[in-house]
This record gives sequence, structure tokens and C-alpha cells, in this order.
Amino acid sequence: MKKRIAVISSILENPEKIQHEFNRIVSNYKDIIKGRMGIPFEEEGISVIAITVVGTLDEINSFTGKLGNLNNCVVKTSISKKEIEA
Repeated sequence: MKKRIAVISSILENPEKIQHEFNRIVSNYKDIIKGRMGIPFEEEGISVIAITVVGTLDEINSFTGKLGNLNNCVVKTSISKKEIEA
């Protein structure tokens, strides 16, 4: 099956309210996650999280869609054009 590499970037506004649900969604996609970096901006009440994944377009879009449906969560995804065998 053809897969692609993607970076899903998320900004959590008021992270204390949605972080538990965010992490629950992330754990459901642990099979496609290759790396995660989070930076808290405690004074501003914002967390910035970047997740690198390798998956099919359907997997990536499903993951991104679920995160994007969270209130106070802004999500953007960059997907490679090159398909890889994985």
C-alpha cells in the first residue's frame, strides 16, 4: 500500500481543557506516528505540537480531521507528494 510522510501541526488554545482528549486521539493513531514534539507556552495558555506520521492518505486525513474537530485546536497538515512503500 502506498503511504506518505506528513507533519501534523496543532495549536492548542487553553490546552488544559482539551489536552486529555487530544492525547486520547493521538494514542489511537500510534501505529502511524514516528515522532512528536510539543512546546508549552504556559504564560500565553497555548501548546504547540508537531507530529510526524507515515500513513495512507485516508489514515492521515482521518487523524487530522479528528484533531481538527476539537474546540480550541487549530490543525494544519503538510503531506509529501512522494509516495513510499512501507
